[in-house]
Amino acid sequence: MSDIVIDQPVMVEADLKYLVSTGDKPSRYMYDPPPDASAQTGTFDAHRMPIVNARVAAPPGGLSLDRNGFELHVHTSALDDFSDPISIRSVYYPESEQLIKRLTGARRVVIFDHTLRDAGATRTSGVQEPVRAIHNDQTFVSGPRRVRDHVPADEADEWLKGRTAIVNLWRPIGAPIESSPLAMCDSRSIAPNDLVPMDLIRQDGGVGEVYAFAFSAQHRWYYFPQMTPDEVLLLKIYDSAGDGVARLTAHTAFDDPTSPADARPRQSIELRTLLLF
Repeated sequence: MSDIVIDQPVMVEADLKYLVSTGDKPSRYMYDPPPDASAQTGTFDAHRMPIVNARVAAPPGGLSLDRNGFELHVHTSALDDFSDPISIRSVYYPESEQLIKRLTGARRVVIFDHTLRDAGATRTSGVQEPVRAIHNDQTFVSGPRRVRDHVPADEADEWLKGRTAIVNLWRPIGAPIESSPLAMCDSRSIAPNDLVPMDLIRQDGGVGEVYAFAFSAQHRWYYFPQMTPDEVLLLKIYDSAGDGVARLTAHTAFDDPTSPADARPRQSIELRTLLLF
């Protein structure tokens, strides 16, 4: 974990957006929807939640990917300009693959995509805004599909018979995070009935699936204030393992009440990766 010492409260309170579960499966278009369709179905309500500063008040034993669903590490990238997609793939992908192997013990890592985010982004910029609704990027149905989608066909059975996981590598870029930080929910505080599958409708006609989350007062939220470009978060998105291993975590951007009035818009990159153990 980072040894950064910062002047921050032990906890903040912020509004986090939970799905109001109605029994109907919600959906969201990943592109401008047809004229007769809503960009998103389902209603999200804000609940005021405590979010603990994990730098100064982590649970006993600290936070770990397989126990809590997320963990923080210090790592300086060889890439300092993330504006060039060719450099991201030629420099950042290979170094991140080796980093994830080292941190997780996985014997194979396949990076299948990445997303750049900017809180000041426009729809036409090719960069996305931070997501401000609680979610997890895959479900227990869509997770195994990713193996079939991104692993060579002659290797897919080997992957699916073993322990596979999907882990996101999340990093600030350009400057320390002053606004829209990421909040993560301790996996141990999430109950199965909190998970609500949601369809993501793609422009190519395909449909993906993510989890939205119903409200629970039992959820325990954490964040790492003022993350720097020399820090990375690992987020558990899917894991085929059982036996007490964290299989996912909920996460969301939020409005930090301690952000300065002139805070820079948050910029970040996330890699989505398949792991074989």
